[in-house]
Amino acid sequence: MTVNAPSKIEVRDMTLAYGDFVIQRDLNFSVNQGDIFIVMGGSGCGKSTLLRNLIGLQRPAKGTVAYAGDDFWAAEPEQQDSLKRRFGVLFQSGALWSSLTLAENVALPLGEYTDYDARTIAEIVALKLSLVGLGDFGDFYPAEISGGMKKRAGLARAMALDPDILFFDEPSAGLDPISSRRLDELILELRDSLGSTIVVVTHELASIFAIGNNAVFLDAETRTMIASGNPKDLVNSDIEKVRTFLRRGEP
Repeated sequence: MTVNAPSKIEVRDMTLAYGDFVIQRDLNFSVNQGDIFIVMGGSGCGKSTLLRNLIGLQRPAKGTVAYAGDDFWAAEPEQQDSLKRRFGVLFQSGALWSSLTLAENVALPLGEYTDYDARTIAEIVALKLSLVGLGDFGDFYPAEISGGMKKRAGLARAMALDPDILFFDEPSAGLDPISSRRLDELILELRDSLGSTIVVVTHELASIFAIGNNAVFLDAETRTMIASGNPKDLVNSDIEKVRTFLRRGEP
């Protein structure tokens, strides 16, 4: 990754709060084009809350989120909707509709947000499922496939509209180590082949080191970010909390 890569996301002076209760304050970081950016920290530090603020589900108490220079929360509703269509989101559960087949799940955003005819939608759905290794499973229902396959199907749906940025919330949660490693490999392949910028909320060390090239560490005690940079560099951080988090499990 080049150091001069243009910033895809700029977070400035952000405060996350529920009413008067502050979760995080003074967040300042940049996500560059092509990054796999990790949001990490211990339980209760506000990782998923930050994600909700980034994707437009919750307004920050203070501060700005800019996408390629466009301030999301200062934009008119129509412009916000336009910006949201540049996002693809994989929620922790996969969030698939149980009454729809995998193909029908992936087709949903295409039917909602495009004017494509049925044949074109079917072709796009087949392509997206093939990209995640589920080309032969379009007629299956979520209850008929494994947890790892559900995550991949959710990823196919997140990619349906060819988003500029993909957001993943704990993608490895509930997966066995082999499925988790395969999902990490898929994320790297998508970044490399499609040039996607990816933001991943996770506490899984294997994934953090396998895929992340940039990161921010949120601290629950001080309620702010205490480190940022490449996780492979942060493992030797001068900050004890960061070192302990990234070296946990070492003898």
